[in-house]
Amino acid sequence: MSGVNPVRLYLADLQQRITSSIESIDGTPFLVDAWSKAPDEPLQGQGVTCILENGSVFERAGCGLSHVRGSRLPPSATQHRPELAGAPFEAMGVSLVFHPRNPYVPTVHMNVRMIAAKGHDGAEVCWFGGGMDLTPYYGFEEDAVHFHHACKAALLPFGEDKYPRFKTWCDEYFYLRHRQEQRGVGGVFFDDFSELGFERSFDMMRAVGDAFLGAYLPILERRQSTAYGEREREFQLYRRGRYVEFNLVWDRGTHFGLQSGGRTESILLSMPPLASWSYQRTSPEGSPEDDLYKRFLVRRDWV
Repeated sequence: MSGVNPVRLYLADLQQRITSSIESIDGTPFLVDAWSKAPDEPLQGQGVTCILENGSVFERAGCGLSHVRGSRLPPSATQHRPELAGAPFEAMGVSLVFHPRNPYVPTVHMNVRMIAAKGHDGAEVCWFGGGMDLTPYYGFEEDAVHFHHACKAALLPFGEDKYPRFKTWCDEYFYLRHRQEQRGVGGVFFDDFSELGFERSFDMMRAVGDAFLGAYLPILERRQSTAYGEREREFQLYRRGRYVEFNLVWDRGTHFGLQSGGRTESILLSMPPLASWSYQRTSPEGSPEDDLYKRFLVRRDWV
């Protein structure tokens, strides 16, 4: 499909830049797993999954590139485009989730992607999606403000409406409806986006991807040496359980990958290596853990 090659080249370069930066910080190399789908599988294509595990800074960091083609768009991709139900498609993207070792460093997610499909009339339709969001275990105002400033700056060249619109979308999307709880302090999220035309929509997706390192690394550098003990570690693992719940129950990207016959190991690279659940756990009034719920896991204007 037209327009695919420039997007693919950009995504491969983005993955390389991000993994190189993380390797230089952690000192542990990523495992680079290049894969391709077998000819007899319903989904065709290839990708590169990069995984860093048991590092000095990151307990698990996954950054995956995929480029796949299929004969029928899965239901998760046609939720807002019913006219494309059953259409052949091509999808590509970079998706990452970094789970730090230190509980004072937030988990972070970023994804940028493009989907192209051919409608029943033969016309090609392309749209973009992506965003990034921050999930702290212990809240710091300056971290949330910095992250949101970076998101806003990346989107400003594409219209003053984009950051507030995509910030609200992020708050509404990364929400555990079964618990009535935000996943974290948010960021920006957009999907099914093509309103600026192909080139300008691609530029906007690229701006979000390029802003990631500047949004996250200063927070990582501030917090990675903070002393912590068993209490903070236990709370981190408990909150990671919420992350797992969201990704398996609500995340459209996870559903798209599994429904379309994608590569399970790569789809689930977002899972933390360890997580825990407690029955009706509560935090003491006025504690840092209680503060996370009351001041950070709520919808706020950070900039």
